This record gives sequence, C-alpha cells and structure tokens, in this order.
Amino acid sequence: MVFLEPNGPVLITDGGLATELEARGHDLSDHLWSARLLVDAPDEIKAAHLAFFRAGAVIATTASYQASFDGFEARGIGRDDAVQLLRRSVELAQAARDEMAGDGRDRWVAASVGPYGAALADGSEYRGRYGLSVADLAAWHRPRLEVLVDAGPDLLALETIPDMDEAEALMTVISGIGIPVWLTFSIVGDRTRAGQPLAEAFALVRDAPEVVAVGVNCCAPSDVSAAIATARDVTGKPVIVYPNSGEAWDAQQRTWVGTSQHSAQQAQLWVADGARIVGGCCRVRPADIDNIARAVAGAG
Repeated sequence: MVFLEPNGPVLITDGGLATELEARGHDLSDHLWSARLLVDAPDEIKAAHLAFFRAGAVIATTASYQASFDGFEARGIGRDDAVQLLRRSVELAQAARDEMAGDGRDRWVAASVGPYGAALADGSEYRGRYGLSVADLAAWHRPRLEVLVDAGPDLLALETIPDMDEAEALMTVISGIGIPVWLTFSIVGDRTRAGQPLAEAFALVRDAPEVVAVGVNCCAPSDVSAAIATARDVTGKPVIVYPNSGEAWDAQQRTWVGTSQHSAQQAQLWVADGARIVGGCCRVRPADIDNIARAVAGAG
C-alpha cells in the first residue's frame, strides 16, 4: 500500500462515521450503534462514506466498529445473517470508492474492528480491563475478523484499543491473517485508557509483520503529538492519528460534552511530527476532513 513507501504522500482518513449518520437524522442510541443501519438504511452508510471521500479522505473505515455476533443475536439476527451484514459493511465502503473512481485517485477500504467494550455499549471501551483473559478476547474477536477479511477490504483497522491485554489478543488473531493491519490505541496522556504506559503498549505490536501502521484514535487532540513520537520511536512503523474532536463521551447520558478542539492547524503539526495518516474520529465531520486535507496539501 502506498503509505508504506518511504517517500509516499501523507494520506487522509475519514472522520466520525456515526457522527455523520447522526447528522443525517439517524438515531443511533441502539446498542448496535451505526451497525444498526447495516440493517435499516445501508444506502445512508454509503452516502456517509461518499461525503468523506468527497471531502478529501482517501481511506474509508467501515460501519463494523460496534458490529458483533453477540450484538446482532440480541437483536434477533442469526449468525448467517450477521455474517452477511458484516460483509455488507465492507461492500458499502467499496461501492462508495467505486463511485469515486472516475477522478483517478487511489482510495482504500479499512474494515473497522472495534474493541470488545464497544459491543457492550456501556462506555467500557474507554476503560478496558473487562475481566476477560487474553485467550477469551482472542476467541471473541477471531470469528468477526475472519468474516471481515473474507469480504476483501484493503486492510483491517483495529481501532480504539484501550488495553494491552486486548492488543495482545488481537496480535494472536491476526498472525498470518494475510491482510495488512493498522492498530490504534485510545489513550489519555501518555497511557492507554486502562492506565498502561503507551510505550509498553506500542512495544506489543512492534514485531508483528501484519501491522503496517500504529498510532492513536478517539483521544483528545492535545495528546496526539507526544503519542506520535512514542509510536515512531518504539516501533519504527508509519504512524496514524485520528483523534476525536476533544469533546468527552458521557456514557450514562449517552451524549458528548465539552467543546471541539480539533483543527486543521493541529493536523499540520501532526504531519510535521511524523504522522503519515491523519484524520478524525467521533464528532469530526466531512467539513473538518476537507479542512485537514487542504491544510496537509498546503504543507506539502
């Protein structure tokens, strides 16, 4: 992939898919979150991908972050249908990419793999330490990763990982999986959300050949620059960063609080610090991605 080239361009990934779907009028308070629309309104997911592509993103992350066999089962969706919905998440992003093909730009689809806590829909992806063993977590993740890989994305996005145990489990699952992977931790300051030193967390993924980029996402923008330096120094791999807006998620009220701190000027600094892929997460919309794309292009 192009971001592995030593002198390749900085790439722009998308923003908050669920944020964009909510802005389009969809209630995502269901435990399936954006994955519910794989059932109810798949065309809206494709439209959201298109909005980010048109804004300048060249990577789309699929609507599978919170999708799980457990979650679908709780909605009365059997395993065979759940497999088809996971595959649909990839196909919708691919369809959006194909629709943009006429402009000659290269674009990629990253199948989103959220943490175990995301499927619980109780905010525990911002805490980690679920009380499960590494083996338990690997067994939970493996089936949906296999389905997503079989759907043919360009890579897997293991994202918002709060905990070294979960990162270790995922390294077990992706060994020999046959597709590139990025892994991004969710952090506070210089530690994972579970409180572990970020340098130790990055060291866990340093030697995995499948992991082609490492970094952070769904964190405060102010925590990004230091994380770039840590990721670069510990792993030597290309660095990807896509923080949220800087607002905080209130799990009890199921709402975001605070004010946005995300800006294109910060993205320029992240690139100067060594990030090779930049974008946004929750509360970052296509207009924000457009500003980032223009600022990064302007910085060369």
